[in-house]
Amino acid sequence: MSQGTDTDKTGEKLPQIRSIALIALGSNTPSGAGDPTETVEKAVAAIAQSVGVIRGVSRLYATPAFPVGSGPDFVNAALAVSTGLSAPRVIEILHGIEAQMGRLRHERWAPRTLDLDLIALGDRLLPDAQTHETWRSMPLAQQMTQTPDRLIVPHPRVQERAFVLVPLTDVAPDWVHPALNLSVAQMLAALPDDLKSEVVAL
Repeated sequence: MSQGTDTDKTGEKLPQIRSIALIALGSNTPSGAGDPTETVEKAVAAIAQSVGVIRGVSRLYATPAFPVGSGPDFVNAALAVSTGLSAPRVIEILHGIEAQMGRLRHERWAPRTLDLDLIALGDRLLPDAQTHETWRSMPLAQQMTQTPDRLIVPHPRVQERAFVLVPLTDVAPDWVHPALNLSVAQMLAALPDDLKSEVVAL
């Protein structure tokens, strides 16, 4: 992390801690920006303008929709972004970009114009270790009917998702999960080969 500056409401300069935000991007339906590939590329530009300095952009990947059969294949990517923003503020901005691209949040895991997930923010574990463990160990059937009422960082399912981990290996293979003490590369290596083979570079 490095020091930067920000200002409070009075205009006084305040110290700012910058961290690397890991952001996953996905699209499987056209948006006002174009097809899914164009939508993801437009989202990258929007994140660069509003979240921070992009330190790494993955290749684009084609991946099956999750859960299986829930829609067309996705175009997925990942970013590493240096930012001084808090996790809640990053999420707020990401949701705003999704809305600009026509994202409607009416059903979990439905086809979508744009999906932006804050996967991690430095080594933060939010909101606390116990809550994170609860969501990390939740069975899939329960995940499909419940949503957390607080921000969970790192994303509680990152260790299970090849469509997130494969792009992340392009930009942050050595980032270590603060609860699991495993790097992105190690989490990906632990997944079954059939899951990894579904994620294909475009």
